[in-house]
Amino acid sequence: MDEPRRKKLNELTSRLHLQTCSGNNLDIALTHPSYSFENPNKANEHNQRLEFLGDAILDFIVGEFLYHSFPGKPEGELTKMRAAVVNEHTLAKRARSFGLGEYLLLGKGEELSGGRERPSILADALESVIGAVYLDQGLAPTQEFVISQLGPDIEEVAHGNYGDYKTLLQEKVQKKEGQVGYNILAESGPDHDKRFVAGVFLNGKMLAQGEGRTKKEAEQAAAQIALSQLKGDKH
Repeated sequence: MDEPRRKKLNELTSRLHLQTCSGNNLDIALTHPSYSFENPNKANEHNQRLEFLGDAILDFIVGEFLYHSFPGKPEGELTKMRAAVVNEHTLAKRARSFGLGEYLLLGKGEELSGGRERPSILADALESVIGAVYLDQGLAPTQEFVISQLGPDIEEVAHGNYGDYKTLLQEKVQKKEGQVGYNILAESGPDHDKRFVAGVFLNGKMLAQGEGRTKKEAEQAAAQIALSQLKGDKH
């Protein structure tokens, strides 16, 4: 790793109030496969394995936190609450909040197509960073990092703002006598790693787009984003 890159990563760890990560794990966490493919010296050094690890750790940390924080909630409710916190839309939003995209290494094609702001790339990168923090620092600092980042979203869930976003959106727009519909706008990736983009429409006008690994997940993401937008609409 060259010195400018090291300084850039130290800047990120300072921004996130993390101990400086040892070795190259943080660098790998922020290396998209497209960059590795285009740079032979980075062959097989990309964030997919760390994303796999970070995803599992994230589920555990949030699940354990919800288990202890809400002793009266049954398993089904806890599952819905975790899903409302651990999803592509929420993770991408948190990644944007501290500018994670500017630290990514992307291939030229991804760079030109706006990859630094793509929800799927940002969410995967945040999960990869969680994996890197766990490998370098252990469970306790990783728990502290995850809860500090996702605390506002967990707080929102604690007030009952979770569940089926499509149903919540339909209930909200019924007051305006609106008709909600969904269309799959794009599909990409190999069969084992599909990505879908869904649009949610109100009376034929698109309100928002959402991405997901399944069509249903993409529709839920679109509904969640639309709800956020309607909440902020003072009109």
